[in-house]
Amino acid sequence: MSLLKSTRQEARLGYHHTLYASYLGYITQAIINNFPALLFLTFQKEFDISLERIATMVSINFIIQIIVDFIGAKTIDKIGYRISAIVSHGFCVIGLISLGTLPKLLPNPYLGLLIAVALNAIGGGIIEVIISPIVESLPGKEKDKAMSLLHSFYCFGHVGVVILSTLFFLLIGIEHWPFLAYFWMLIPLGNLILFLKVPLCTLSEHQEEATTYSEAVTQGEDKNGKKSLKSILTSSLFAWLFLLMICSGAAEQAMSQWASYFAEAGLKVSKTFGDLLGPCAFAMLMGISRALYGKKGERIKLERAMALSSALCILSYLTVIFSPLPILSLIACAICGFSVGIMWPGTFSLAAKNYRQGGTAMFAILALAGDVGCALGPAIVGFIANRTTYGLRAGMLPVLIFPVIMIVGVYIIQTKKKAKYS
Repeated sequence: MSLLKSTRQEARLGYHHTLYASYLGYITQAIINNFPALLFLTFQKEFDISLERIATMVSINFIIQIIVDFIGAKTIDKIGYRISAIVSHGFCVIGLISLGTLPKLLPNPYLGLLIAVALNAIGGGIIEVIISPIVESLPGKEKDKAMSLLHSFYCFGHVGVVILSTLFFLLIGIEHWPFLAYFWMLIPLGNLILFLKVPLCTLSEHQEEATTYSEAVTQGEDKNGKKSLKSILTSSLFAWLFLLMICSGAAEQAMSQWASYFAEAGLKVSKTFGDLLGPCAFAMLMGISRALYGKKGERIKLERAMALSSALCILSYLTVIFSPLPILSLIACAICGFSVGIMWPGTFSLAAKNYRQGGTAMFAILALAGDVGCALGPAIVGFIANRTTYGLRAGMLPVLIFPVIMIVGVYIIQTKKKAKYS
């Protein structure tokens, strides 16, 4: 009887519910990556944690996600999408509960934060591996729009995190932040339950491809005689694409992770005002940028758009660093979000255009490069800021190298393409 009831419940759920669950998965990832960033100054004051140790905490988050990406690429297909989705959201539930509990429970608060970050990173890493394939496997003809909207949900999830957290801090008080961690835990918990029920498909049509990086690299050619993945990954053009992904992640997260702290401690504005015009506006404009790219991408000359975006990113960072007016720095922070929005998906598109036979493994390597940048950018800011009297302004200065490399890299890739077809 219970089995029949369960079957009837599943029957009421369609693939559009699977799509909703996938969107919530990216919102979950936005929560675990960006909610702690709103509390950096609180952590520093309440637990006496240095900027360098906070930067280390951010890097650990992305490093663990990188490790999980490697492991997940080899195990997810064996475990299955449903179990992987349930486990990933379970880690996020435990991680957010730990974030609100362990720092105040353990003798060493920093250790409690690290444990919470590690648990969340494991969950977030698995989510990053499975959500895109889940959406790609769903039946339907408008997958491009679904995928574009999917990646935008991370940005708009970030916006929701900032706005709702700001309202909580304003109405309840920032000293009660652990209860907010428990509130955010309800999102992955609800999605865990949803993934128990929604129908799932698999990417069976791609099973003939090499399923892991190690398998693909050892093959000289595939069954159709196409260029091997090894020759792609060792080419100079791919080396530049790999570098562009690192720069994309670094330029994005160096500003995203430190925007709240910078507004509150560096610009001396109120937390409410700073968060709304800093990280919230950053995420909103980044989401708009990605949504526009998803809708108008075919009409955009990508290399030129990426070069202009990188130049705008440089201008944004310079304004944030050197402007004597807090409001101008906050506006520049928001504009920076728009400038970095196209970098990550744009690099993926360049890879797809230049290596159509690269397959899943090539994009997995590029995603890992992006995560390396996500770990590197915030770490540089915190490391430098902790060693100078100029704080985060000095820490953000070295980050300018990343958009500069983006401009150079895009130019070189464009030059190589012209030489190839001339």
